[in-house]
Amino acid sequence: MRRFWQRGKDQDHKSAGEASAAAAAEPEPLPDPDPAAAAFFDVDNTMMRGASIYYFARGLAARKLFTMRDLAMFTWGQVAFRLRGTENSEHIGSAKEAALSFVAGQRVDKIVRLSEEIYDEVMADRIWHGTRTLALQHLDSGQQVWLVTATPVEVARTIAHRLGLTGALGTVAETRDGVYTGRLVGNLLHGPAKAEAVRALAHREGLDLARCAAYSDSINDLPMLGVVGHPHAVNPDPELRVHARDHGWPVHDFRTGRKVTMIALPAAAGAGALAGGVAAGVALRRHYRG
Repeated sequence: MRRFWQRGKDQDHKSAGEASAAAAAEPEPLPDPDPAAAAFFDVDNTMMRGASIYYFARGLAARKLFTMRDLAMFTWGQVAFRLRGTENSEHIGSAKEAALSFVAGQRVDKIVRLSEEIYDEVMADRIWHGTRTLALQHLDSGQQVWLVTATPVEVARTIAHRLGLTGALGTVAETRDGVYTGRLVGNLLHGPAKAEAVRALAHREGLDLARCAAYSDSINDLPMLGVVGHPHAVNPDPELRVHARDHGWPVHDFRTGRKVTMIALPAAAGAGALAGGVAAGVALRRHYRG
């Protein structure tokens, strides 16, 4: 070995290095930023398996912010609501004040910190790698990428930050002096509200919606999908799959055998089902505590 390196001293190392560099393929040029285009991604069952707010609630329960019995009621309420089938304005209205009541009285900065911990513990492994790849492709093309979800905006921002995305639009909870009141500002970010949020952001950011893309798993997000020029279905429910096929939209399905991978809990069919589950759980909680 010593004699090998000794022979190497006599070699022209500079020429070898220059020849290697010359043979290396030139890197692809980076795309120019596209400030007028963006991509909008739903979260539950689109970017993540299951319901993000459930994982968040489970993390809060593990930290004794409410009891495991409350979590069980929350879970049962969500499942029962889903089994009832359709979503309607009455369901959404009944959930409006209850959906975030489990953080009432908590400081905003504490919930933000906990959402970061809970994401790392129970959400990170539930990200659909295929969907994240789609999001990164938009980023690589110089476009903004936003999450749009009924999940509390603080949790949504954490998910977006951890994934390296531009930001998040989510349900806004009312606060006073840095503390949650347990009420919402307006409605849940669901259905038509998502479309309005996308329009408002597009106006603020100077986006051309005809050049933007949107991704969702649910027919409930049809209003959001309809406001962009490039809608996509991801892990679609049956209704959205049919709609996407009929309209020639791209369909991306990252589920094994086209069956939803359920983790710990059947995922909500949509934000209304999720909110209804929270409302039912909170109602049960109040009943038993009363």
